Amino acid sequence: MIDALEKPAIFIRPDYSIQAVNRAYLDTYKQPVKLGHSRCHEISHHAAEPCDRHGEECPLLYCQQHGRSTSVVHVHHTQTGLQHCDILMRPVRDEDGMTLGYLEILNKVTFAAAGTDVNKMVGVSAPFNRMLNLLNRAASADISVLLQGETGTGKELAARAVHDASLRHDKPFVIIECTGLSEALFESELFGHEKGAFTGASQAKKGLVELANGGTLFFDEIGDVPLNMQVKLLRLLETRSFRAVGGLHPKRSDFRLVCASHKDLLAMVEAGEFRQDLYYRIAGFPIQLPALRERPVDIPLLVEQFLLVSTEGKHFSHAAMQKLCTYSYPGNIRELKSIVEQASLIANDSQIQIEDLPQVLQNHSQEQGASDHEIRSLEALEGDYLAQLCQTFPGSFEALADALGVSDRTLYRKLHKFGLRFR
Repeated sequence: MIDALEKPAIFIRPDYSIQAVNRAYLDTYKQPVKLGHSRCHEISHHAAEPCDRHGEECPLLYCQQHGRSTSVVHVHHTQTGLQHCDILMRPVRDEDGMTLGYLEILNKVTFAAAGTDVNKMVGVSAPFNRMLNLLNRAASADISVLLQGETGTGKELAARAVHDASLRHDKPFVIIECTGLSEALFESELFGHEKGAFTGASQAKKGLVELANGGTLFFDEIGDVPLNMQVKLLRLLETRSFRAVGGLHPKRSDFRLVCASHKDLLAMVEAGEFRQDLYYRIAGFPIQLPALRERPVDIPLLVEQFLLVSTEGKHFSHAAMQKLCTYSYPGNIRELKSIVEQASLIANDSQIQIEDLPQVLQNHSQEQGASDHEIRSLEALEGDYLAQLCQTFPGSFEALADALGVSDRTLYRKLHKFGLRFR
């Protein structure tokens, strides 16, 4: 059965042992699979224990407890390095309904990275992985997607990810900025205009809707569209037809709809500021993007990515990275990027110190210092201890994990959390 699947797949027993494997799975991982002996978490996570014992959702455990299929996104150790994998787990039953084992099918998430990659979403935290799972599900269908989250959480990047992972990836991705769009501009920008339609229209122009034909149309900050224009937008979404300004004949466009807003659109519906029928037209598959303060473990990864783009050879000291990881970031990822760029410009040396951080973090640091009465948190002490071990421990990374009594994966995640590297 699994040999017929193109995607990596295994059949596993309730004790996590792999009983069958297809070629795609064998080609994905470095570690060889010994049927009947190798366990799935050993191959994919390089861990001696199942995922749930390391703070992750274990799909096999879920299937056992609930008796139905489930899916999660985990970071796996593959031939090409750390890779986000969307895991689908299904119980396999005999004719009498008894569970024989579980079928695990992997789908590699290509639009995200567990390390620095300029053109991808970056992170390894549980909230980030849950978001990836939803984005991957949405991309596989043609349903309209509504991305909601605070300003600066990366909604445009998420929209591009949905497009890039969809069957329309080789067609246009067209962005419509809804903020500040007047009614006259709205129709002209969206629908285009014919020559002579208004003063200054010296030639015909295609609208963004027509340009998006076959691809994805992304309405950024759709909550800013005034009520009087929402009717015209609703008609477009219902019929996929429009008429250029000054045009006589209707045109059609086949596009995938993705919208984004930092506003609470349902609250706007209740207040009469957003049409209810429009909301349900755009919110076929709503996805909430986590704020950066909900995923602090991803901050060192994002910092490394921003440094890669903006500077050459600079890095944050451990103390400075700690300050970055404890700040709340009301502006989210966009604010973090700005802080990294400012600090890298201010720093005269290759190592960026606390003194090089913008004043907003300096003030935050002073407030923290005044409130903790010089008592350091256990987390801070753990970070200092790990930083010291990374420089002084004589053995290998695996030996250090054994000495600390944790798995390789747990140690790897802790080092990422504190922005550390093992020598």
